[in-house]
Amino acid sequence: MFDRIFPVTDVDKRAACSDMSLDQILGLHLPNDTALILRTCREDMSSSNGFVWPDVGETAQALDWAPTRRCGGGLHGWLYGHGNYYARSDHHGHWPLDSTTKWLVVEVQTDDIIVLDGKCKFSRGEVVFVGGMKEATDFLIVHEPRALSGPVIGAHLTVGQGQTATVGALGSATTGDYGAATAGDFGSAYAGNHGNAVAGMRGTATVGFKGSATAGDYGFVTAGDFSQARVGDFARATVGDGGTAISGLSSIAESGLAGTAAAGESGQIRIRYWDPITYRYRTKVGYVGEDGLQPNVLYKLDGNFRFSTV
Repeated sequence: MFDRIFPVTDVDKRAACSDMSLDQILGLHLPNDTALILRTCREDMSSSNGFVWPDVGETAQALDWAPTRRCGGGLHGWLYGHGNYYARSDHHGHWPLDSTTKWLVVEVQTDDIIVLDGKCKFSRGEVVFVGGMKEATDFLIVHEPRALSGPVIGAHLTVGQGQTATVGALGSATTGDYGAATAGDFGSAYAGNHGNAVAGMRGTATVGFKGSATAGDYGFVTAGDFSQARVGDFARATVGDGGTAISGLSSIAESGLAGTAAAGESGQIRIRYWDPITYRYRTKVGYVGEDGLQPNVLYKLDGNFRFSTV
């Protein structure tokens, strides 16, 4: 259990752990022989095989403990918050993540932890936090000094100019100008001017002027003027004036004035231009596979506002 350097009565330890102030949070210290593990549960605190996790301050005990390097036979989670989001289930048990999902932080003796592929398992541990995703990962990062040695699943990090923020799946990373923000699948990465933002599958990456933004399949990217925006398949990349947008299969690549765009098979390219006759901005739209437009080829608009290769 956490050692406390501030006085706490025995009236309600659970309330002290669940509704603590920042000053109280910073007053907790993790013993050297324990580690914090992150995991999720359903709203009713149940997980797989009918197991129900206890409340804050109570100890969870596996009824089927098997000290083998195989999934199952124990309690499961992400050691230090690191691991594979898709390995979050307990031995094939799975439940959707939504606003009702409970995020738990569990304190476990290090010699009881068995590292698996993308997660870990253990026989018993004390629940030290129950709450939402951001609150749980904030708590984990403050208390577990090894957490920031890798991307924490669900973490929300914000850093300043020229700095780097890296989070795991479902997380949000934000940096200032000249910074680098990286998020995993389903995550969001935001960087300022001259920055670099990268998000995984179904992620969102946003960058300012003269930056670079990249997202995986089913992702969405927005970049400022003179930037580069790149996404995978079934996704959308949008960039400002003078920028380059590149997208994959069945995706949209859209750029501003004097920009360039490329899309994969069955994709669509869009480039904005000024029409001097009607005195209005227009967007030239092309469909890969039609009118000679080739997949994965970078196009610009010529003087007659027709697509031409770069």
